[in-house]
Amino acid sequence: MPDRVEHFGGEEYVVRKVTGSSATKPYTCPGCHRTIRPATPHTVAWPVVPSTFDRSATGLDERRHWHNGCWAARESRR
Repeated sequence: MPDRVEHFGGEEYVVRKVTGSSATKPYTCPGCHRTIRPATPHTVAWPVVPSTFDRSATGLDERRHWHNGCWAARESRR
Protein backbone atom coordinates (compact mmCIF):
# COMPACT_ATOMS: atom_id res chain seq x y z
CA MET A 1 0.00 0.00 0.00
CA PRO A 2 1.49 3.38 -0.96
CA ASP A 3 2.12 6.17 1.53
CA ARG A 4 -0.48 8.90 1.72
CA VAL A 5 -0.65 12.35 3.31
CA GLU A 6 -3.20 13.14 6.02
CA HIS A 7 -3.88 16.34 7.94
CA PHE A 8 -3.90 16.40 11.75
CA GLY A 9 -3.59 19.30 14.17
CA GLY A 10 -2.85 21.77 11.37
CA GLU A 11 0.06 19.69 10.04
CA GLU A 12 0.53 17.21 7.23
CA TYR A 13 1.67 13.68 8.00
CA VAL A 14 2.91 10.93 5.74
CA VAL A 15 0.99 7.80 6.72
CA ARG A 16 1.95 4.20 5.99
CA LYS A 17 0.05 1.04 6.88
CA VAL A 18 2.32 -1.79 8.07
CA THR A 19 1.26 -5.41 7.63
CA GLY A 20 1.66 -7.91 10.41
CA SER A 21 4.21 -9.90 8.43
CA SER A 22 6.51 -6.88 8.10
CA ALA A 23 6.14 -5.75 11.73
CA THR A 24 9.11 -7.36 13.45
CA LYS A 25 9.76 -5.14 16.49
CA PRO A 26 7.67 -3.89 19.41
CA TYR A 27 6.77 -0.19 19.56
CA THR A 28 4.91 2.00 22.03
CA CYS A 29 1.80 3.62 20.58
CA PRO A 30 1.66 7.39 21.33
CA GLY A 31 -2.13 7.23 21.35
CA CYS A 32 -2.63 4.75 24.19
CA HIS A 33 0.96 4.25 25.43
CA ARG A 34 0.59 0.48 25.11
CA THR A 35 2.89 -1.88 23.26
CA ILE A 36 2.34 -2.73 19.63
CA ARG A 37 3.60 -6.29 19.53
CA PRO A 38 5.59 -7.78 16.65
CA ALA A 39 3.39 -9.22 13.87
CA THR A 40 0.62 -6.68 14.64
CA PRO A 41 -0.62 -4.61 11.69
CA HIS A 42 -0.31 -0.92 12.56
CA THR A 43 0.12 2.62 11.20
CA VAL A 44 3.36 4.59 10.94
CA ALA A 45 3.10 8.38 10.63
CA TRP A 46 5.61 11.22 10.45
CA PRO A 47 5.37 14.94 9.67
CA VAL A 48 5.93 16.06 6.10
CA VAL A 49 7.83 19.06 7.48
CA PRO A 50 10.11 18.24 10.43
CA SER A 51 9.49 20.20 13.61
CA THR A 52 13.19 20.70 14.30
CA PHE A 53 15.39 23.47 12.95
CA ASP A 54 18.23 21.03 12.23
CA ARG A 55 18.77 21.26 8.47
CA SER A 56 19.85 17.61 8.28
CA ALA A 57 16.68 16.37 10.01
CA THR A 58 13.79 14.86 8.12
CA GLY A 59 10.25 14.12 9.16
CA LEU A 60 11.28 10.46 9.23
CA ASP A 61 13.27 11.23 12.37
CA GLU A 62 9.92 11.91 14.04
CA ARG A 63 8.02 8.85 12.83
CA ARG A 64 5.77 7.12 15.33
CA HIS A 65 4.07 3.74 15.27
CA TRP A 66 0.36 3.75 16.17
CA HIS A 67 -2.26 1.08 16.67
CA ASN A 68 -4.59 1.40 13.68
CA GLY A 69 -7.52 2.20 15.96
CA CYS A 70 -5.56 4.81 17.91
CA TRP A 71 -4.51 6.56 14.69
CA ALA A 72 -8.11 6.56 13.45
CA ALA A 73 -9.41 7.90 16.81
CA ARG A 74 -6.79 10.64 17.29
CA GLU A 75 -9.16 13.41 16.15
CA SER A 76 -11.53 12.70 19.05
CA ARG A 77 -8.68 13.14 21.56
CA ARG A 78 -8.07 16.76 20.67
